[in-house]
Amino acid sequence: MKKLSRLVHFSLTAMFCSVLAVPAGAVVGGRVSRDPDGLRRAVVRVENSAGELCTGILVRPDVVLTAAHCVVDAAAYKVVGVDRRFRAQAVGVSAALLHPTFVQGTTPRTQPGVDLALLGLRQPLGSSFQPIDLAGVTRIGTGEFVTLAGFGVTRERAKGTARVLRETQLVALGPVRVRNHVFVVADPDRLAESDGAGACRGDSGGPLLVETAFGPRLVGIVSWSSGAMTSRQQTACGGLTAITPIQDHLQWVVDGTMHLSGQNWTSASGSSSAKGRGISR
Repeated sequence: MKKLSRLVHFSLTAMFCSVLAVPAGAVVGGRVSRDPDGLRRAVVRVENSAGELCTGILVRPDVVLTAAHCVVDAAAYKVVGVDRRFRAQAVGVSAALLHPTFVQGTTPRTQPGVDLALLGLRQPLGSSFQPIDLAGVTRIGTGEFVTLAGFGVTRERAKGTARVLRETQLVALGPVRVRNHVFVVADPDRLAESDGAGACRGDSGGPLLVETAFGPRLVGIVSWSSGAMTSRQQTACGGLTAITPIQDHLQWVVDGTMHLSGQNWTSASGSSSAKGRGISR
């Protein structure tokens, strides 16, 4: 624990200044999630017609929580889940609700707002899927173990490894404020000093969860990731994973979820707070 404390208190600032940090992608060092009753019931892919990939988590049968920077392209979006028989189920996205403080055109690490978005689906994904319970959203402290899940690549530029749900265990390093407030996690053995497990390209919007006696509880949503301090090449994988803590913004998530759920959206106009930025129909 001395090593963990030393990294948290003395090394994080230097790391943010020296490593490349970009929107997160696939899970590095993770295992394939094969349990039909496990995280695959709630964790989904977010894809658009421009070929971009992110991850998200169901918070209602027809609403997905993800990162705001995942839905800013002028493109058509869909959400893809994998059912209990491991068959892909796709549903179109009809509306996107971005957190009102999110600043479009900035990178996740440098933008001063909150990197969260809710997606309203044209219809529920189906009975094979089970949304995460927002009533169970929780916080974590430094040193706690958490689970990261995502559909990203397993290493930089390995595009063929994406679109497979993987999960890995990480350790919480603590809260950090760059331009916004994030919570940072890393490989418990490497602590981002050398390449290890973490988010990579395609994991943005994916959930960070903590296991409890009552099942998994949502902690945060992946915003960006970086390479380790000793990475020999610029990479967005294997170092730090930064998440937006949901407890800090839970009321917005709950209100937005209720606003979007059950509505058959056909246009981006609905209210001034529900603009479908980045959603093409």
